[in-house]
Amino acid sequence: MRSSSRVAISACVSLLLSFTLLAAAIGSEYWYIIEMNPLNRSHMEDLSSHSGLWRIHEGGKVYFFTAAESNYTESELQMLNMHSVIVVVLPISLVLLVLGGICGLVASLVRSRALLTGTASYLLLCSLLTLCGVVLYIMYSYQALAETERLVGPEGLAHVSTSFGWSLALAWLSYSLEVFSGLLLLISAHVAQPEQSRSTVA
Repeated sequence: MRSSSRVAISACVSLLLSFTLLAAAIGSEYWYIIEMNPLNRSHMEDLSSHSGLWRIHEGGKVYFFTAAESNYTESELQMLNMHSVIVVVLPISLVLLVLGGICGLVASLVRSRALLTGTASYLLLCSLLTLCGVVLYIMYSYQALAETERLVGPEGLAHVSTSFGWSLALAWLSYSLEVFSGLLLLISAHVAQPEQSRSTVA
């Protein structure tokens, strides 16, 4: 097998893994975790929660994100608008990964330098969309925490610990593999040209 084909196939495998991780991240519900201090768990246990992109699990209850303007302040509506962008951007990025995977597979089979380069550029641009979704979620989470602290005061959060969950970690890994796949396709395109030249001479 030619070296360009091996690199291109590696890129396709990396892209498949990136798609799997992003799909798992979007479908899971451990993007953000709120835990109560064990010393206060006896009377505040139900306040511990974890959330995904569409739902919040708090104790035994499940809440869905909504945006009814009459029930929220301007600041809260701004955060919900940020959240609305996130739940659109990341699924779109997932769809674009599928298209990139198809193009990458075709490019690896025909070993076209132009197609490999074009697919690599496409994936690197798509990775920016994934990055925007992840970064926007982090900004949204910090803003939501700041708004909560403003409402209840620092003492209200004294016995609360917050952290990002493994769902966000999966999204970060997906982004990294997406960039890695694009770089591998660029390398494959660079290797393919000398191979094509040698084939023509032979």
